[in-house]
Amino acid sequence: MAGTYSQLLLHIVFSTKHRAPIITPDLADRLYSYMGGIIRAKKGVLYDIGGAADHVHMYLRWRTDGAVSDLMRTVKSRSSKWVHETFPELDGFAWQDGYAAFSVSKSQEQAVKQYIEGQAEHHRREDFRSEPLRLLEAHGVEFEERFVSIECALLGTPSPLRGE
Repeated sequence: MAGTYSQLLLHIVFSTKHRAPIITPDLADRLYSYMGGIIRAKKGVLYDIGGAADHVHMYLRWRTDGAVSDLMRTVKSRSSKWVHETFPELDGFAWQDGYAAFSVSKSQEQAVKQYIEGQAEHHRREDFRSEPLRLLEAHGVEFEERFVSIECALLGTPSPLRGE
């Protein structure tokens, strides 16, 4: 069979620096559109994007010849620069280091889209600090508790891993 065929679907989650609740609904509409343009320019396809005041969820198809880390570095740096240029009053806007990326089966596409679209309702029941841990565990991602505990301690949040 000639050619390369793929369906690399990703659910990517990342937050604002210090999880600052700075993404207002007005900013989100424009920011999400801008991020979609960045992904298209990098030859990806953004299927859905949403989030809350302190974080973003993206569901996208990515290419076989591009590193996810390169995509995320570009999305974060260009969108941050755009926010600073477009909204000078948000000079403190920044993205937190890192992100979570999960592979998605095409059969789970609707569930992921519903999850992203329901973020406002979802975060009335669960805060963002426990969401990444739940996602990491649900996807079987290995992580070191000491780093999660350190992050929670720095944020003044009890570690959900120790039942605090």
